[in-house]
Amino acid sequence: GFSKQMVEILSRHNVAFSSFDIFSDEEVRQGLKTFSNWPTYPQLYVSGELIGGLDIIKELEASGELDTICPKAQKLEDRLKSLINKAPVMLFMKGNKQVTVDYETFDILEDEEVRQGLKSFSNWPTYPQLYVKGELVGGLDIVKELKESGELLPVLKGEN
Repeated sequence: GFSKQMVEILSRHNVAFSSFDIFSDEEVRQGLKTFSNWPTYPQLYVSGELIGGLDIIKELEASGELDTICPKAQKLEDRLKSLINKAPVMLFMKGNKQVTVDYETFDILEDEEVRQGLKSFSNWPTYPQLYVKGELVGGLDIVKELKESGELLPVLKGEN
């Protein structure tokens, strides 16, 4: 129950975290008690430093300090903007790139939140979605039209 309470507190405060099941590795379970000089679990670490167990986290939550100590999960819209602007040409697609052209990809099948959120963010319901310098160019049909008209390369270079 203590670990569940810790996860609930961290989730409630939108803290970006990952976890390790100490029952999956007895050596880690015992070694971490010695390493941290903390005999119980759960143990919360931020940037490699032990913050404490559930009681300390509850105290930090009550005092408001928890929000200043723990890193926040990035909001979806900020994450989408960051991904869109990761490279001058950004393609959201199923799978990963297979050609050696200077562009970045994001496999939408790997992250359902991005997959659904980008549809709303861009107001474009399908994939692939091609972005150049943070602006949506369009999907496959538009890319094909641009290629046929000879406009694709200037668009990819950000000349249009």
